[in-house]
Amino acid sequence: MTVEVSDVPEAKRYEARVDGASKVAGVAEYIRTTELVAFVHTEVETEHEGAGVGSALVRTALDEARAANLRVLATCPFFAGWISRHPEYQDLLYQSRSRVSD
Repeated sequence: MTVEVSDVPEAKRYEARVDGASKVAGVAEYIRTTELVAFVHTEVETEHEGAGVGSALVRTALDEARAANLRVLATCPFFAGWISRHPEYQDLLYQSRSRVSD
């Protein structure tokens, strides 16, 4: 099985397709600024769950964020969990620079 992931900026999401199919197997939705990309929702079609589609979406999105020198805000639980299990991507995580305290 081959998973192909592509960024679709006009839809603000990454799309995954399996074995060259036209049907989307999974998506990772995001909000992007000049310094940050927030991943807000990931969804994989039921028939492709557990087959690596979600991991392919995350890995591609994070590799592209790194190449663009963007920080990552993982509000999506799937992204956050995946990053926590892959320490080589944890340096991408956004850290607030605010010094304001309560």
